[in-house]
Amino acid sequence: MRPNDVNLYLVGFMGTGKTTVSRIVSARLGHRWLDSDHEIERLQGRTIADIFANQGEAAFRRMERDFIENGHPAQGTVVACGGGLVVQPGMLTELQKRGVVICLHATVETILRRTAHSRARPLLNVEDPELRVRELYAVREPIYRNAGSVILTDNRPQLEVVQHVLRVYRRDSVDFVRARGGRPPDKND
Repeated sequence: MRPNDVNLYLVGFMGTGKTTVSRIVSARLGHRWLDSDHEIERLQGRTIADIFANQGEAAFRRMERDFIENGHPAQGTVVACGGGLVVQPGMLTELQKRGVVICLHATVETILRRTAHSRARPLLNVEDPELRVRELYAVREPIYRNAGSVILTDNRPQLEVVQHVLRVYRRDSVDFVRARGGRPPDKND
C-alpha cells in the first residue's frame, strides 16, 4: 500500500465540518467519498431520525460499527464519520487500524450556531438542544481529543481547514504505511 492509498477518517462533534471538508479533501486526493450517516440511510432506506425513532440509538450504533467493519473500501476512501461513531467502545481502535484519523474540532458556541436550524440531527430533537449539545460535548470532547490529530475549524476559512487536513493526512499516511511494514514512499507518493 502506498501512503496516498490509505483511508482517511474525519471524526468530531456534529457541526465541525466533517461532511463538507471531507468532500473537498476526497476530490483533491482523487479518493472515493463516503459519509457514514448517508451510507447508513442509503442502505437502510430511511433516515437516521427514523432509525432512532423506531429502533433506537443502540441499533443505529450497531449499523455504524457494521459500516466501518464491512461497509466501505479498504483503500482510497475518505469517510466523514457520524459524531457518535468514534465514541463507541473499540471504534477508535478500529478506525486507526484501517487508516488515518483526523478530528475536526470546534467550540460549543460554534457548534450551536452551525446546528441551530438543523432538523436532521435526532440527538438535538429535544426540548433544550443547547443543553443537549453541552452535555454531549462534555462527554465526547476528551475522546475526540485523543482520536488523532485535532484540527480547529472555528473562524477559519474552509479551504484553510482543507489544506491543513491534507498536510496532516500526507504526513500521517506515510507513518501508517511504515508502521505496517510498507515500502518507504518515493517522491511520487
